[in-house]
Amino acid sequence: MLDMGRVIEDASLRDRSHVFEDRTDAGRKLAASLSTLEDIENPVVCPIPAGGVPLGIEVARALSAPLRMAVVRKVQIPWNPEAGFGSVTWDGRVFLNRAMLAGLTLTDEEIDAAVDKARQNVRERLGRFSSGRPVPSLEDATAVLIDDGLATGYTMLAAVEAASAESPRRVIVAVPTGSLRSVEFMAEKADLVVCLNIRSGYSFAVAAAYRRWHDLSDSEVESLLIQARDMGLF
Repeated sequence: MLDMGRVIEDASLRDRSHVFEDRTDAGRKLAASLSTLEDIENPVVCPIPAGGVPLGIEVARALSAPLRMAVVRKVQIPWNPEAGFGSVTWDGRVFLNRAMLAGLTLTDEEIDAAVDKARQNVRERLGRFSSGRPVPSLEDATAVLIDDGLATGYTMLAAVEAASAESPRRVIVAVPTGSLRSVEFMAEKADLVVCLNIRSGYSFAVAAAYRRWHDLSDSEVESLLIQARDMGLF
């Protein structure tokens, strides 16, 4: 059951599909919801690239807050790169889904190789998405973690754990859409979850919340960050 003291949703969007035009539209609506909160002190907006970046820019602009990339990479299953059994975060932490691993026939060497590949990707993206400026500190800040949706929630969980290690005042998870199960789970980990479009049911796809959807490339993210830099956000 949702703890409504720790979850904010738009009840008019519950269990609906195609409620956002695109990520920018979703970001603006998410920003409008976050802007009504009275207790966001010293916010730092931390989008998870790639999909979270367009939303993060809209939120950062609305909150007059700096952007900081929350680079998290899933540890891919070798024969199914779209699926993962863990995550590596920007600070080098490794989170493995032991329950999933128990059902996979992976050797220790294969697990280590997959983790190393994810670590390398994180390092490359940290360099690629760097502003060249000092990274905003999360200490005593309100860390606002942004993504374009919450499916299993495992990537966001890793981001919450890594952000929490930097002694923020609060950690807020903000997504436009999410599965009911993942929102319930995340509400136990973060101080607050803002999820406008919560959907229940057996299956869940982030893309189903959007009328226009495509996977963002790293080059598209770089272009967006140049725009954010011009706005003084990054």
